[in-house]
Amino acid sequence: MLGIRPPEDSTMRIGDICTSDVACISPRATVQEAAAAMQRGHVGALVVIVDPERRPIGVVTDRDIVLKVVAKGMNAQAMSVANVMSTGIVTCKETHEIFDAIERMKENGIRRLPVTREDGKLVGVVAADDILRAVTSQLHGLSDAMLQEQMREMRLAAGMDA
Repeated sequence: MLGIRPPEDSTMRIGDICTSDVACISPRATVQEAAAAMQRGHVGALVVIVDPERRPIGVVTDRDIVLKVVAKGMNAQAMSVANVMSTGIVTCKETHEIFDAIERMKENGIRRLPVTREDGKLVGVVAADDILRAVTSQLHGLSDAMLQEQMREMRLAAGMDA
């Protein structure tokens, strides 16, 4: 546990910050096709889906390809994504709070989470960078509020205004 929780009325939901344009691939695709899709999409991971409902069954990363195919001298054109993808996929719901996603990432040692609706359909991906940007923005707002309060107190002390 991080030990820091947002207020109960917090509106920082994963669905608000996730990327909805998700790069996906079939488990039957070749590793070569996966690498090409990553290059085209400028992404380091693809969500593996099998049905038109877009339910995630795994994730394949550039690291998976390097460690499980390239480093072993395997043929990327002859190997399927199903052979290299990470299974036991960890997801989060779009209604989860940011701190819930942080916990899932921390517990599983991952930087990206597929985001699903309650029915399991893929709606996005949230990366650690997305969360960091959202939290940083909130902290910046807090810093601004503190600065305004300090300035107000200084004006009051100087007898300028209320």
